Amino acid sequence: MTISDLASRAEIPVKFLEQVLLELKRGGFVESRRGKIGGYLLARAPSLITVGDVIRFIEGPIEPIACVDKNYKGCTDVYKCVFKPLWADIAKSTSLIIDTVTFEDLVNRTKKQKQGLVYSI
Repeated sequence: MTISDLASRAEIPVKFLEQVLLELKRGGFVESRRGKIGGYLLARAPSLITVGDVIRFIEGPIEPIACVDKNYKGCTDVYKCVFKPLWADIAKSTSLIIDTVTFEDLVNRTKKQKQGLVYSI
């Protein structure tokens, strides 16, 4: 798909999309092809790319607070902190969701939403 087609479908500026696609290309999520029939395509099957893969590549760790990381050394009270287990549970729950939803799932959800639309006059 070309950048201009994708930008139009997503209703976002082409320049912004170019930056996003360059970052996704750097992460190995998309490939680009030059030429008359060029454009961008997924580098792997959509069933093999999870939302978690992309979020972690772009944003980094998903833990809601740094102390959840097992290598965290910034706090001397972390061993007795009453909130750390809560943050750890939030991180586990978030990971469970984003690591099990693939881009194929997102496409299927979109198809179902479109099928559910009913137009009447």
